[in-house]
Amino acid sequence: MDELSSLMQGFAIALSLKNVLYMFVGVTLGVLIGVLPGLGGANGVAILLPLTFVLAQQPGGTTTAIILLSCIYWGALFGGAITSILFNIPGEPWSVATTFDGYPMAQKGEAAKALTAAFTSSFVGALVAVIIITFLSPVIARFALKFGPPEYFSVYLLTFCAFVGMSKGQAMKTVAAMMIGFALAAVGLDPVNSQLRLTFGHMELLQGFDFLIAVIGLFGIGEILLTLEEGLAFKGTRAKIDMRVVIDTWKELPRYWLTSIRSAAVGCFMGIVPGGATPASFMSYGLAKRLSPDGEKFGTGQIEGVIAPETAAHAAGTSALLPMLTLGVPGSPTAAVLLGGLLIWGLQPGPMLFVEQKDFVWGLIASMYLGNIAGLIVVLTCVPLFAAVLRIPFAIIAPVILVICAIGAFTVHNSMFDVWLMLGFGVMGYIFKKLDYPIAPLVLALVLGDRAETSFRQAMLGSQGDLTVFFSNWLVGGVTGLALVLLVWPVIAGWRQNLSAVR
Repeated sequence: MDELSSLMQGFAIALSLKNVLYMFVGVTLGVLIGVLPGLGGANGVAILLPLTFVLAQQPGGTTTAIILLSCIYWGALFGGAITSILFNIPGEPWSVATTFDGYPMAQKGEAAKALTAAFTSSFVGALVAVIIITFLSPVIARFALKFGPPEYFSVYLLTFCAFVGMSKGQAMKTVAAMMIGFALAAVGLDPVNSQLRLTFGHMELLQGFDFLIAVIGLFGIGEILLTLEEGLAFKGTRAKIDMRVVIDTWKELPRYWLTSIRSAAVGCFMGIVPGGATPASFMSYGLAKRLSPDGEKFGTGQIEGVIAPETAAHAAGTSALLPMLTLGVPGSPTAAVLLGGLLIWGLQPGPMLFVEQKDFVWGLIASMYLGNIAGLIVVLTCVPLFAAVLRIPFAIIAPVILVICAIGAFTVHNSMFDVWLMLGFGVMGYIFKKLDYPIAPLVLALVLGDRAETSFRQAMLGSQGDLTVFFSNWLVGGVTGLALVLLVWPVIAGWRQNLSAVR
């Protein structure tokens, strides 16, 4: 009951005219970001993060600022489906699986049906995730009060190992990307004794590499360079949505309730672990194809093939905020950007956030319900308008994105050095994409590297260098053991495949 009363207080905060206005502004911007290849949820939030500094300085402004940023993310999740279905161009990585059946539906004249199914499924996935956040966040927060340096390091270790063990690509590439992130996080002042390291005499690097600059370059500039090389052309037909199609589709969706529940469960798990929205969408699509009686028809325009990935992607994207709020461990690159925003505003994510900033936390949770409702309204009514954006030549869109990225990077410290760093990270992001190296582990290591190092060194100082401190009780030992299992899981899976091949 405490959770319900706190949630009601959160709704009272989130339903203020100012916050509702910023919800719709954030969702609209997010949908535009999701529609445009070259931008994305993480990059959109990163670009607009500096613009929230003024909001955060006002009384109660941190709640408004995080509502704006989170609604940009919800909008990006919604918007990624638009180009996937209409033009067979994934606006976001997690929208790739949606193209498998969404685009064939559009080719058959069922674009409105596919879009309605995608948006409604996204809303359902988010709703399930928010309910889980509502009732599990306080429990996890109270439990996390027992955490010390060894426990926190074990959680960070589990986060890093989860990316290795659950990556769908080559595990060594994930490890290599993460190691680069750790190296970049080590630049600047030592978090324990404040000694300089890896600055090579450059005063600009005293504060290290700002994660915001890295995210803008890696996600924004890197994708632009790749898109320019591929010569992407926008093609497609206009889409019209009327209420009759929406209502008819809603009548059909309950038939796939089991797919929705299963996909939401997969998405929530992958968001909390964290695995991310992209693997969640592929995993849910694969499960739906395997378990559906019409599985052999997937890829030809089955509505179930749209429901599964969209439900999972939105559930994963939303539930990724649970470990970020309760433990300070982001479940996705966008959650990592939001984590950085909280730190910049002077808020420390973790169990004490639910005690010291109760209004902020519950205002944010309430806005998750309202923000997704706002997103559903926006996308169902404005799809033709957003689709028309894709008719603008990419030669016009690309310079606009570059200018926005440069402004976002410059405003972090009002320094041109940051703009050059952004371009350097952009080239790095382009190289990563060309070599098929994942960027998310690098970003995660860059954001959490200092915190993980601090927890590890504090644990070592407290135990006088005894590594068994990470197995000193059932909690830290269980988390550390699970992390090590995930770390070696790719090796175990490879052995199992080899044994099956021999047999």
